[in-house]
Amino acid sequence: ATSIADRLDLGFALIHKERARPNEVSRMVLVGDVRDKIAILVDDMADTCGTLVKAADTVMNNNAREVVAIVTHGILSGNAVETLNGSRLSRVVVTNTVPHAEKKERCDKLETIDISPTLAESIRRTHNGESVSYLFSHAPPN
Repeated sequence: ATSIADRLDLGFALIHKERARPNEVSRMVLVGDVRDKIAILVDDMADTCGTLVKAADTVMNNNAREVVAIVTHGILSGNAVETLNGSRLSRVVVTNTVPHAEKKERCDKLETIDISPTLAESIRRTHNGESVSYLFSHAPPN
């Protein structure tokens, strides 16, 4: 997330999660300033979306103007769609690593990024002995 903020020349804040026990966030602490900003939450996966929604509430309670989530793997199990629909998130952007067309029909907040060109190029590069890390700063066109 910091490298993304640096490349975009944007400010950076983080949320420190405290857990009372495994898989249960008891408290979140915001470190940084989100006042009057569009906060972008970046996470590797969203399963039930409880943590994501709690993080959105944390930044909104600290006077963010809007909150958007960008998630690599949208698992979206159980009541995740209902949780997102009732949340303060304006958008949730996920990749297509996990099928979610049916869930997208039930949640207007869900948007999808197709990563198949990136996966194909990384396979090609691996096969040809080329650098895969090159893709970190040079994404293939869709």
